[in-house]
Amino acid sequence: MELIRPTDGRYDELRAVFNAGIDRRPAVIARCATPDDVADALRLAREQGLAVAVRAGGHSVAGFSVNDGGLVVDVRPMQDVAVDPGERTVTVGAGVTWGRFDRATQEHGLATTGGRVSTTGVAGLTLGGGSGWLERRYGLTCDNLRSVDLVTAAGERLTASATEEPDLFWALHGGGGNFGVATSFTFDLHPLGPTVLAGLQLWPGSVGRDLALAFRDLMETADERLGNALVFLTGPPEPFVPEHLQGTTLAAIALLWAGDVDDGMEATRPFRELRPEVDLVAPMPYADFQCMIDDPPGLRQYWSGDYHDAMPDDAVDVFVKYGADRVSPLTQQLMVAWGGAIARVPDDATPLSHRSARWVTHPFATWSDPVDDAANVEWVHAFRRDVARYTNGGTYLNFIGAEGQDRIRAAYGDANHARLQQVKRRYDPENTFRGNQNIQPA
Repeated sequence: MELIRPTDGRYDELRAVFNAGIDRRPAVIARCATPDDVADALRLAREQGLAVAVRAGGHSVAGFSVNDGGLVVDVRPMQDVAVDPGERTVTVGAGVTWGRFDRATQEHGLATTGGRVSTTGVAGLTLGGGSGWLERRYGLTCDNLRSVDLVTAAGERLTASATEEPDLFWALHGGGGNFGVATSFTFDLHPLGPTVLAGLQLWPGSVGRDLALAFRDLMETADERLGNALVFLTGPPEPFVPEHLQGTTLAAIALLWAGDVDDGMEATRPFRELRPEVDLVAPMPYADFQCMIDDPPGLRQYWSGDYHDAMPDDAVDVFVKYGADRVSPLTQQLMVAWGGAIARVPDDATPLSHRSARWVTHPFATWSDPVDDAANVEWVHAFRRDVARYTNGGTYLNFIGAEGQDRIRAAYGDANHARLQQVKRRYDPENTFRGNQNIQPA
């Protein structure tokens, strides 16, 4: 275990997280390369009365990966990746990001549902559920878990699986980092790639409403192999964007076909018939597509999200209005169609409720200047207020910040939340792991 304190030259680099709006100064960062290191770090925190945060990819928009005056268990040194192509499984260390994960599994033409941003950590995304392009085909990331190794607050090393610590294994399918520090994960893999049909289509923002309605109608009956997102964004100054669209509001559709490329060409034909001004949907390496919407670090972030059982025209109008009226040109407004494999998992099979939701909206505010904090946060809140009548009350916690216990309970539903509290009482009765979407012990 390596301890990094504020006097260390690497301290500022190692405490920084993806959201530049988070500026916290822990007393010590414990760089952990083994489960024993994690146990030692937790013992140090207990002895010195330090609050604990756990850091992997650092993409928590609420800044749960770091704290003020406490100890950060930094698992980024845990970088092992072991693919078993015969068994179609992979075991990865808790510090691995999705970019590294996907490159390793794609050497064998295998994949599982991973984050849409390659710098996201495998650990945080999985423990929070795991939404990604392959979810309609293969379920959420947590639905593909074989086992999780973790260290409890008391320093006990455990393996959770369907046959070992099954209640804990259930809780790790979306219950977050509430029960221990995960040190490795084993996942099922599925045949995919290395070449897939995927990419982005762009239209001028002026046709945004018509496009959004068409997207909704097409995705209502789309094959579950079609991963998707409707996005309002600002045209970047890139060679693939015509000059007259750069710096303007664009409506975009991102697509990934989880199957044969030729079949995908036919399945995506209705989207091409909408006549995008830019059409980048083409055969490409899956791992490259997984990096396509990566945002740079160093920007300020505030996100939220809601589930919808339907998206009537009035709800689409609200979505489009806020997509066109973004406060920051860096902000994106996203809508994703769910269904397929996500909905086939019963609500009580994992902590995550509202599996039958058909749509997810995800206002994703991004900006650079602290003076714009209030305006951008209010943009997210205003959208949520206006779209609230069309939501079903559920949410995906990895998409939101620190929005309070009511939202946490809503993500799980009363029965699943109560069960999580019982598991929490068994494995973390003192609530050592509370720097997260916290589940309080029963």
